[in-house]
Amino acid sequence: MTASNLTPHPALYGRMLDDGRLQCGLCPRECKLHPGQHGACLVRGRVGDQLVLHAYGRASGLCVDPIEKKPLYHFHPGSDVLSFGTVGCNLACKFCQNWGLSKAKDLSRMVASATPQAVALAAQHAGCRSVAFTYNEPVIFAEYAMDVADACHALGIATVAVTAGYIQPPAREEFFARIDAANVDLKSFREDFYYRLTGAHLQPVLDTLRYLRHHTSVWLEITTLLIPGYNDSPAEVTELCRWIAGELGTDVPLHWSAFHPNHRLRDIAPTPRDTLERCHDIALSQGLSFVYQGNVRGGRGHTTHCPRCDAELLVREGFAVVRNAVAADGTCPHCGQKLPGRFL
Repeated sequence: MTASNLTPHPALYGRMLDDGRLQCGLCPRECKLHPGQHGACLVRGRVGDQLVLHAYGRASGLCVDPIEKKPLYHFHPGSDVLSFGTVGCNLACKFCQNWGLSKAKDLSRMVASATPQAVALAAQHAGCRSVAFTYNEPVIFAEYAMDVADACHALGIATVAVTAGYIQPPAREEFFARIDAANVDLKSFREDFYYRLTGAHLQPVLDTLRYLRHHTSVWLEITTLLIPGYNDSPAEVTELCRWIAGELGTDVPLHWSAFHPNHRLRDIAPTPRDTLERCHDIALSQGLSFVYQGNVRGGRGHTTHCPRCDAELLVREGFAVVRNAVAADGTCPHCGQKLPGRFL
């Protein structure tokens, strides 16, 4: 790992073990480190007897995006968000779409300086309504993200986490206390998929989803990348949708995302539109009210309909909202149904 000119920042969630190793308790990996080692995420490491974050105050990306690109369709639709990340990840997805950042060992790929206050001011100057921690897994730079969130909230700017949700309960509570909206990747509904293709486990992600839905005010949406032959069987898709409806509620938006060959799964064909349509229908059949399709253009998967009268309330072309008919109080102007989300 190259970390020249980077000043390590003290990190939370470390504890010394009896055998002299330092354990990071941020995520379920619980990496146990000797002096000089870094964790699987690449950015958390041990210096002396201190757990440190090498990515604090450094950012990659820094781009103004439409909020729909995260994707979030029920959180200030049509607004701009300042997106940024760092490098590294605590998962090892063979299908990663941002592997150039998530697997980067050269920390110099991050910009020279991006203090929490500088990020918040950049968002304000750009007219962004929110700041998103994205591009790589924000959990691994939790201390940095939480300080950025505090700086943003001081200026009235919301915060968004685009995350795999792979985090331990104590850190989860602190991290999401600073987050206003989250899109969580539910990569599959099978433990063997998580273990073989991501190097992680399913249950901690389900625990995070339940926590966000039932114990926080964080606005929640879910994305599942459909990989042909791996997680797109009707049986698994039905089980996943049934779990969301039963455990989280039918009003949690679900985004089916099309896979494109990348990283270590370059021999797999892109997701056919027929698969997206089939999964869309399954989700609706299981009672989910808001189902969307990503990484594709056209089709029916981009419009928000009223769950009561089926009126078209938010019409999108690509990531752009071309018609917003939601009333100022967040209701359908045709039948008065309240839409779940943040629309003001």
